[in-house]
Amino acid sequence: MASNEEMSTSFGSAAGTYESGRPDYPIQAVDWMLQPVAGGERSIRVADVGAGTGKLTRSAVELGAEVVAIDPDPKMLAVLREHVHGVPTFVGSAESLPVPDASLDAVLLGQAWHWVEPVGGSAEVARVLRSGGVLGLIWNIRDESVPWVARLTEIMHGSHAEEMLAEGDPPLAAPFGTAEARRWSWSRPMNRETLLAMARSRSYIITAAAEDRARIEDGLAELFDDIGAVGDAVVELPYVTRAYRALRP
Repeated sequence: MASNEEMSTSFGSAAGTYESGRPDYPIQAVDWMLQPVAGGERSIRVADVGAGTGKLTRSAVELGAEVVAIDPDPKMLAVLREHVHGVPTFVGSAESLPVPDASLDAVLLGQAWHWVEPVGGSAEVARVLRSGGVLGLIWNIRDESVPWVARLTEIMHGSHAEEMLAEGDPPLAAPFGTAEARRWSWSRPMNRETLLAMARSRSYIITAAAEDRARIEDGLAELFDDIGAVGDAVVELPYVTRAYRALRP
């Protein structure tokens, strides 16, 4: 089994699959994270950290923010630039942000904080945020209260994010206090191709040995047949989006 570090840096090898397989974030959830710093006369300055292919970046841009995208993997940022034009991109991480002190109104992380060392990450985010700035964390999590979705996770294996959130809210450290939390329930229409792309974009599968990957793919094929995801037939994959926001003192 791959290490956490290998998993966290594996996505670039499947960047195109990640872009097609992963869902966008509900715009109302992104708006909620930014509410504490929005509403002024100027555009708010936002860093999307762990930006990947730009799923969260494009939502922040749509809401009128001035955004920079930061990710440890240049391959992911290359795909981001294909889909989100005019956004500066930088290689970096939550623990080492390539931006000046107190230069941002918000730092957002989508599907990413579970890869961050919380003490170092919290301190570094606080460095680049102005006083009153917001740290926003968000995850799209499949709704496993639906039986076939629970079976899907059993086949694919649970992710680090799912394991962390099953234990409670994401860990933060000084100077951040307790984060506010909100949830949104929704569903994404998907066919067999996009369901497979979603599964293949997960770090566990990207880094799995060939025989393990083949066994997972066989299980997925059986499940998709059972739920009618055959050819171009569409099924609704239910999600719960969990978002958090914490203010820098």
